[in-house]
Amino acid sequence: MTWILGIDTSHHVAVGLARDGEPVVSEVVADTRAHGEALTPLIQRLCASAGIAMTGIDAYAVGMGPGPFTGLRVGVVTARTLAAVAGRPLHGVCSLDVIAAQWQDAPDEFVVASDARRKEFYWALYHDGIRVGEPRVSAPGAIPDLPAAGPVLDDPAGPRHLDAAVLAARWADLPSVDGEPFYLRAADAAVPRTRKSALPRLRAPR
Repeated sequence: MTWILGIDTSHHVAVGLARDGEPVVSEVVADTRAHGEALTPLIQRLCASAGIAMTGIDAYAVGMGPGPFTGLRVGVVTARTLAAVAGRPLHGVCSLDVIAAQWQDAPDEFVVASDARRKEFYWALYHDGIRVGEPRVSAPGAIPDLPAAGPVLDDPAGPRHLDAAVLAARWADLPSVDGEPFYLRAADAAVPRTRKSALPRLRAPR
């Protein structure tokens, strides 16, 4: 019996378990700004509900985005840490690919889109269920006018949310993503390039 834990924080906080390649249970915390606080308790709660200890996890699968830098990094770093401490393999995949894999009876061509903030979207084009090229970030007007899936659409034709149990079950069927996640742009918060003095500025005498 093989247990896989799936983690994705590209949009919401999503955790799921698969056993022997079949989805078992998943849960989502629908908060796009509480990844750090929500992820670890969610993992613990989900494992407890499935009756499995963390030591019973055989491998980890993690969504590599695209997603906003801070939230996405929480999931990737957590998955890497858990896998390293346990000495278990870690498999990274594109988060948009997971949503595409959830779409049963999908049209020949479609897009999957998620929120990039700043009035932009992360998105990817799919043909026969296979991603065409790399994920992109752009204004809504640049997205092809095709049937769409994803968590930010008002009336998606396909799945709205990523199911982390599908991530855990289907990672081997999806293109592997090694190295850096799909950040696609710099973090919103950046280190200042110039140092500001903490001393009061003195006026020159007249």
